[in-house]
Amino acid sequence: MHRTRLSAGAGVALALALHALPAAAAPAAAPVTAGTLAGRISPGDTAWVLVCTALVLLMTIPGLALFYAGMVRKKNILATMMQSFAICALVSVVWMVAGYSLAFTNGDAWIGGAGRFLLNGMGAGWDRPFVLGAGTAVAQATTIPESVFVMFQMAFAIITPAVVTGAFVDRMKFSALMVFMTLWSLLVYAPIAHWVWAPTGWLNRMGVADFAGGTVVEINAGVAGLVCALVLGRRLGFGSENMAPWNLSYAVTGAALLWVGWLGFNSGGALGANGRAGMAVLATQMAAAGATLSWSAAEWALHGKPSVLGAISGAVAGLVAITPAAGFVLPGPALAIGLIAGVVCFYSATELKPRLGYDDSLDAFGVHGVGGIVGMLLTGVFAFGPLSATAAAPGGAAIGGAHLLGVQAIAVAATLAWSGLGTYAALKITGALVGLRVSREEEREGLDIVLHGEQVF
Repeated sequence: MHRTRLSAGAGVALALALHALPAAAAPAAAPVTAGTLAGRISPGDTAWVLVCTALVLLMTIPGLALFYAGMVRKKNILATMMQSFAICALVSVVWMVAGYSLAFTNGDAWIGGAGRFLLNGMGAGWDRPFVLGAGTAVAQATTIPESVFVMFQMAFAIITPAVVTGAFVDRMKFSALMVFMTLWSLLVYAPIAHWVWAPTGWLNRMGVADFAGGTVVEINAGVAGLVCALVLGRRLGFGSENMAPWNLSYAVTGAALLWVGWLGFNSGGALGANGRAGMAVLATQMAAAGATLSWSAAEWALHGKPSVLGAISGAVAGLVAITPAAGFVLPGPALAIGLIAGVVCFYSATELKPRLGYDDSLDAFGVHGVGGIVGMLLTGVFAFGPLSATAAAPGGAAIGGAHLLGVQAIAVAATLAWSGLGTYAALKITGALVGLRVSREEEREGLDIVLHGEQVF
């Protein structure tokens, strides 16, 4: 094959001539609309969101299952793992039947409609790009099919109630778990998801910056866990018996899976393989690292030794706090968020909880609730505008400052109120239907044998 070759001198001359030419202006990006994307599913974006979906699901089974199981007593290990496993199956069905429709169809500012009950109507556009909020003035076009969006959001709907279980391990009936989580997913999770992530939701319209679930997942799960702990009461022997973790190696393995999975959990919110997803991965890593170090340093300074349990708890605290911020902040602020969250969550879990006397068994509120609040508020401080720039808002839709901080505070308060009241109502309904707590004798024997007829030897 003949190839044209340039001498070294000619090549240099050509390069200098090209350098001297005026740069061509880059064409202005056209607004992304449903019409411009018709028939143009992006294979790269679709593949990336599918990978992120698998990573988020991995966070629940086996990640959270191992993390929680490693921190309970031997007699409750299987029951604790079963909670995460059963919720994965239960919420998958609840999400298909009604949860997705209530969260993401247009509806009104407070709740979605019934248009996608049983995922009705998905067959009509299964091979076309999904438009969130289609038919409204605030429609958001994507480059992935709706089936992928449904599954990605399902993974979030699964892990959120699974996190709640950490507050009441060792004492809730399995029948109560199944009833309560069904009610909670529909009455609490779906409305908050609609407020924040549906284009027609009132917090979304207000301009809340919650990239991957600081309100929807973290604060929501933390507050629900606290309410569950208060309503069910303390474990037998709490404060007087040794309730040390049976197998921390399980917990470390689970925490490692959570850390890796969280990279997909946060970056998948970009709904594509793009620069924002890349920045979210980097921000997530820096926050997790910072919180691991700050929690361990605080524990070392106050208690003389940095514990393994403290290190993994710190990592999760950093991952929680960066969740709302991941697609809005640069690496430096992400590290700062992690460092702050590690210290604040350490204080909440080791100092505040004993002083107040509530039995949040595995610190669902102390880490997820408190960490989520820290992350939401600091997003309002550190948000870097260009990361959320659009054709409609070229300077950025989320810019750190007093206004955004105020919006973030409103979102935090609304989530605290709705999650608290909704969780209490769901518990009361569940208690009336099947009861909530195992008997004292069953709790002493252990939930593995009592609820499932099996045990770890």
